[in-house]
Parts: sequence; structure tokens; C-alpha cells
Amino acid sequence: MATLAAHIAAACGLFVVFLVVPATPAAAQALQGAPASTAGSSQAAQPVDSVAAVVNDDVITERELQLRVDLVARRLQQQNAPVPPAEQLKQQVLDQMVLERIQLQKAKEDGINIDDAAVQSTLQRLAQANNMTLEVYRARLEAEGVPWSVFTRDARTELTLSKLREREVDSRISVSDAEVVNYIASQRGPGSKAEQDLRIEHILVKVPDGATQDVLAAAQQKAQAILDRAKKDGANFESLAKDESQAADAKKGGDLGFQPPSQLPSEFVEASSQLRPGQVSPNLIRTSEGFEIMRLVDRRTGVGGSTSEAAKLMQTHVRHILLRVSPTGLSEQEARRKELEIRQQIEQGGDFAKFAQSYSQDGSASQGGDLGWISPGETVPEFERAMNNLKDGEVSEPVRSEYGYHLIQVLGRREAPGSIQQQMDMARQAIGQRKAEQAYADWLRQLRDSAYVEYKLGSSLAQQ
Repeated sequence: MATLAAHIAAACGLFVVFLVVPATPAAAQALQGAPASTAGSSQAAQPVDSVAAVVNDDVITERELQLRVDLVARRLQQQNAPVPPAEQLKQQVLDQMVLERIQLQKAKEDGINIDDAAVQSTLQRLAQANNMTLEVYRARLEAEGVPWSVFTRDARTELTLSKLREREVDSRISVSDAEVVNYIASQRGPGSKAEQDLRIEHILVKVPDGATQDVLAAAQQKAQAILDRAKKDGANFESLAKDESQAADAKKGGDLGFQPPSQLPSEFVEASSQLRPGQVSPNLIRTSEGFEIMRLVDRRTGVGGSTSEAAKLMQTHVRHILLRVSPTGLSEQEARRKELEIRQQIEQGGDFAKFAQSYSQDGSASQGGDLGWISPGETVPEFERAMNNLKDGEVSEPVRSEYGYHLIQVLGRREAPGSIQQQMDMARQAIGQRKAEQAYADWLRQLRDSAYVEYKLGSSLAQQ
């Protein structure tokens, strides 16, 4: 499940907001500079030329910030995501705008320039994706209060940031053959009979020897609360371990490194046999030291494993029901609500394939939503993460991707056929995407640390 910060980061791109969120009269007012009814009297009282932040030799005005906040709040509401308190939301949105501004400045230094032809080509593709001509698409957006000049500007911004990332990050990513072999081994998943080293992260809540029932119950309650947090956001397990674990390796994020099963607690080995890489064990693990929360980070073939054994990928037979989100079709809220209704009927005995044939807005609808056998890296990350976390026959909650909302059902899993080279190529692509995401996050952090940023928003004046 996406974190609130991820929701806000995704919603902060105006280009994305305009693409998928039908504008309301209030949005039209905000875009044209008039105070939107949702903004309250505080917005009307703000001077239009006040500065929210200084970013190197540029500024972000409070008027720019308030416009973005209004759009983000509306998008979060349509996604049924929690909207933070006003001041907290404003600060988080401002942080995202600062990052965007720093990147645009870096792009200018690098001489990155997106010509009008590239922007026009992108706008044409967006219109085609919404089954419209460019003229009709423009008229529809402007009728909904989105000035074409603003939409075009944000299209150029997105293209600029994408080209910057490709130059500074993606082009420098390399994947070794050893990484490919280890990744393929890890994808074999639960039930693999070959001996594999396990990389595990854990969080320990200690229970003293001879502890009373009250102490034991308190420790279990604390551990359960940590487990609930870890299950909601497994990607932040390392930070959670640093903050909460009472083990000696807490400062390392509870990372035990790759270990053969014989060197790990038997409870960890047993729990990991039911997990795929990246998953958190759904139950607390009781050991002699206390209560443990465990996450399987990865698997790899041990020293005795052969390349032929490792060169197998896990494929998933999957089907889905896709409802697209667009200015002319379903809104975010409508698409998600409809998917929930369909899911409930399927859970009550309805035929998934018939619902897909009736409702899915995808080429697979005529096949009952059947996508066939999917290999790692062949679908978008949001879809793949949800698919990998499903048991056979289980239907997902609505999953948002760039295409809309999906209901996903796994029909089965198998080891991928085909040549070793084909499998290694797919693995190399998947690893590259994962490494690029991490490298991009690190690069953004370094870029931010090297910039001069002075916040002037309300009482939160700060210089960094």
C-alpha cells in the first residue's frame, strides 16, 4: 500500500493532476487566480506576491504554493487517501515543489532544453490515449478550467525532469551477471528445494528471563504494534528497525546479511519459507530472546548451487479488470468505488471473467481479463507488487497504476520456460529498474543537500 508521503508526491505533479482529475468550478477559479471556495478566507487574505521559499536564486510564491495545495488536496480526496492537517499538507507540498525547482535549475545548468516539437508530440499522445483529437482534448481541458498554457508548461516540465533523470541517473546504472543470477534465484520464491542463502532483516522486542505475565503481555503488545506498522510499509523496515529494535544489529537496520539456513534461527527459516522477497512475516515470531518481526529481503543460490538451477524465473498467470480514469470518463473516486463493488460481488460468488468481459476497459476483456503468464518486469511496478503479494485465487483490492484502477487475480505460478539468455535479459531489466529507483532517490537527496533553501512559510522560517 502506498504511503501518504507517496500519495502526496504523486499528486504534486500538476501535469499528472490535470491528466487524470476532472476539474471542478472551484479548480477553475483557483487556476485563474480567483480564491477557490475550498480554500477558505485565509487564502483570500494572503498577498499574491509573498514568498513561501527561496531556492538558490529563485523563489516559490505563496500563491503558487496554495494553487498546488488545493489541487493535491482534491486529488487525495478523490483517491480516498487521508488528507493531512492544512499546515502539514502545505509544508509537504512545498517540500515537493522545492525538489522540483532544484531539478529544473540543474537541468538548465546541464543545458537540457525540450523543444516545442517534443512537447507537441507528447500532447498528441495524451489526446490519443483519451480517444480524442488534440483540438477536442484541449477544448475539454479548458472547459474544465485548466488553461492550455499551464497544461503545456507542465508537460514540458515533466519531459525536462525525465531527461535530467536519464542523463544523471539511469544512464549510469549497470547490472552485473552475478546480480542477475542472484535475482533469478530469489524469484523462485517459497517452496524452492534448492539450498539458498537468506538475507533477513529483523526487529527484536526483548522479554527478560523470568518475566511476569504483565511484562510479557506488554512486550507482545508493543511488538504487535511494530509489526502492524511494518506490514503497512515494508519498504521502511530498515528505519523502523533502527528506531525500535532492541537487538545488537539495530544500527544496521536489523540486517543479518546473507546467511545459510543452518546459521539462522530455525524460527526465521520456517517463517521465510512462506515468503517472497520483500515480504514481512505476517505473524510475530517468539524466540528465546523475545518477540521478533522479520522481513525476507532476498534469496540467492548458495555456494553449491548451479547456474542452471538458478536460471529460472517465476511466472504468474494473472487476470485483471481495468477501469480507466480520464477527464471524459470515470473520476478517481468513481473508478475505485466501482472496483470495490465488483470485488464484493466476486467475493460473494460472482464470475471474475464475466465481470471482466462486461466492465474491463482493456484489450484482455474479451478473454475474461486473462493476461496469460507474466514474467518479472513485464508489467508496471504497482501491478507487479500487488500481484506478487496475492495467493492463488485471491482478488486484490483496487490497485492504482498509470492506466487506471485494476482488480487483480492470480490463477497460478510456474517456473519460466525458455532459454537462460531470455530469462537473464528479463532479470537484468527488472534489476536495472529497481537500482535506478534507489539511485534516483539518493541523487535527489544529494542535490537537495547541496542547494540553498530558505523557507519563509508562516512561522517555519528555516535556512538550509
